[in-house]
Amino acid sequence: MTPRVESTEAEPRLLEWVGLVVLVIFTASAVLGYWTFGLHPNLIPDNDFARNFFGLSFKLFARGHIVVAGVVLAIKLYRHSDLRWLAGLGAVAFLSFLAEHIGTGYGFPFGGYEYTGLLGYKLGGRVPFLIPISWFLMALPAWILASMIFPTRRATVPRLIMGAYLLTAWDLALDPAMSFLTPYWVWENPGPFYGMPWINLAGWMGTGLILMGALEILKVRSWTAKLDVRWVLAYYLVVLLMPVGMLAASGIWVPILATFVALVLPIGWVVSSMYYKRPAKQLKLVGGKLG
Repeated sequence: MTPRVESTEAEPRLLEWVGLVVLVIFTASAVLGYWTFGLHPNLIPDNDFARNFFGLSFKLFARGHIVVAGVVLAIKLYRHSDLRWLAGLGAVAFLSFLAEHIGTGYGFPFGGYEYTGLLGYKLGGRVPFLIPISWFLMALPAWILASMIFPTRRATVPRLIMGAYLLTAWDLALDPAMSFLTPYWVWENPGPFYGMPWINLAGWMGTGLILMGALEILKVRSWTAKLDVRWVLAYYLVVLLMPVGMLAASGIWVPILATFVALVLPIGWVVSSMYYKRPAKQLKLVGGKLG
């Protein structure tokens, strides 16, 4: 009798993929609402309930996106690493909060800017509570994808740079969507890229390098190796879909094109790496997972 082959690790986990579908539905609904009413406020019914509902929705859709994305990622991480991922969350949240707190107070390293009240309660009176969490939601996937491109232990420096780059590429769409189209934060001295100063990208790269270094020091590879890279890539792209969708709805294509150009090669590299068998001394991929 042929022994049964255990393949549960290579099979998509239904709950985790359902979570991604929920995130896609939430994102599509938010973008549709923005396109319908945010860009055409004349379509809002002329009554107090409709106006209040739209005002509340406008405040909550970005917060809701971070919360839903956070829950979806937390389910994935808990199922495959128990609570070991919390150290990574804590490190990234703390370091990103420091960067944001210094940035909003002294204009370094991103340039001078200030968060409005749309993202809710502010830590230290300056940084919305959800912002450090949102850094983790993309920093960890960026590190995992960078590990697919530069998997060996000798490639630590290129891996850190690529992780920071993948994180920074997110802001090419995020900043125009959240500070130019909508006032979630405002720049003290607006720059040439839809209000964003170029120094902001340098600040993202610098902060990204610190976050990637923290993840390396915490040896997150010991538990990220169990994650399905196909899911991680899908998650990264779905989170990116919110700002890209808002820009597309507004007919602003330059940031979308810039994001595509920035990501087409590394994402293509990741996809090809999923099915390329590396030498035994490197990390190997089994069923779309780092092993």
